[in-house]
Amino acid sequence: MPDQAPAQWLSNSLIVSRYREKTPGSAKLAKEAAEVFPSGLTHDSRYLEPYALYVDRAQGAHKWDVDGNDYVDYFGGHGALLLGHNHPEVTKAVQEQIAKGSHYGASHPLEVRWAELVHEMVPSAERVRFTSSGTEATLMGVRLARAFTGRSKVLRFKMHFHGWHDHMTSGMANHFDGTPTTGVVKGVADAVVLATANDEAGTRAVIEANPDIACVIIEPTGASFGRVPVKPAFLTFLRKITKEKGIVLIFDEVVTGFRVSPGGAQAEFGITPDMTSLAKILAGGLPGGAIVGRKDILELLDFAQTKAKGVEKIQHPGTYNANPISAAAGIAALTIIKTTDANKRANASAAKLRGLLNDAIVAESVPWAAYGTFAGFHIFTNPKRRAIDPKSFDAFAADPEELKGAWSANITHKVRLGMMVNGVDINGGPGGVMSAVHTDADLERTADAFRATLKLLKDEGDIR
Repeated sequence: MPDQAPAQWLSNSLIVSRYREKTPGSAKLAKEAAEVFPSGLTHDSRYLEPYALYVDRAQGAHKWDVDGNDYVDYFGGHGALLLGHNHPEVTKAVQEQIAKGSHYGASHPLEVRWAELVHEMVPSAERVRFTSSGTEATLMGVRLARAFTGRSKVLRFKMHFHGWHDHMTSGMANHFDGTPTTGVVKGVADAVVLATANDEAGTRAVIEANPDIACVIIEPTGASFGRVPVKPAFLTFLRKITKEKGIVLIFDEVVTGFRVSPGGAQAEFGITPDMTSLAKILAGGLPGGAIVGRKDILELLDFAQTKAKGVEKIQHPGTYNANPISAAAGIAALTIIKTTDANKRANASAAKLRGLLNDAIVAESVPWAAYGTFAGFHIFTNPKRRAIDPKSFDAFAADPEELKGAWSANITHKVRLGMMVNGVDINGGPGGVMSAVHTDADLERTADAFRATLKLLKDEGDIR
């Protein structure tokens, strides 16, 4: 269905009407928020028409909005909550630390134990430097790579997300020609080279044509946690060619770190990068990130080592680096992940849910497919109505642009709204991430909500 004007599809949709009826408290707060925030929002991915959902509390795999409605949650704190909302051990650790102090302006024992856990779990983590977010981690990774190699360019892959700083904006959702996005200076954009993941010949050609590449950065399971998946063989290729060319290889494991496995995607695939960016699960659901990697690279942050070598130290302050509350939460979460089967449970539940969603797709005779790997799921809406079997859908054989950009804005919103009306919150992909505490009952409820949403979309003529 071609996009309609927003006013038209908002006024004509039964799904939208039901959402409005169910969420008057969110409508009221959204109106107030519009007076203080651009678009009334604090994060782009929370954008939703006719207005965003406002949540009051959460527990386990569920959250409740300000009107008291219960949702099975697959937003998962933007992927930070592998252990679900308010895990008792994480909550206890945070409460105990708050009673001791929220910010010392000094080093503290928790930061050491936190880093030790990262060092023990992540293969590439010879040294650790904490930041406040994943965006800061990738920014520091790029700076370290440039300083270490003496080169200036960054090679990235189209559609892959590495935060919102200036080096990472072109080629993620638009500007695939490498031109600067609004507010980014041309010189920064010119220092970024874009390639296509899974294309070994094309990537090699880009590297050969740009001898000034300092680093290659990639989401190791693919763009948007595998929505556009990457073949492990391509990661092996990257590891080989970057070693040949003296290029620093960075795995952006902000999403996949401690989620794919206790050691992240690099441990699962047996491929060790030179550096890794981490966040989300790292801090147990609180703010926190890190850049980790080879000792000789991270020594550029070291006072004594840079002085001894006669090189300029990279400066790195940060008011909330290794904040003790984030450290307490991170230690609790990583300890659980390291010593239990949390990853396996989340991965198994996601696989089961993908199967249930495809059962609903088949039952409703909709030419879509649910797919994904590890603890994630994605819905392919097949915009060109190709002949596909949802039970055997191969995302590697699909057009990446169709996988990533298949949705009209109208249908994206209506699927999310339809799921919310039926008691489930997914992200706008559409898709979601699984926690280790989702139950079989949650999965069945989600499949029922999805089937009900498909029926509503068919009734409204959005799918046939």
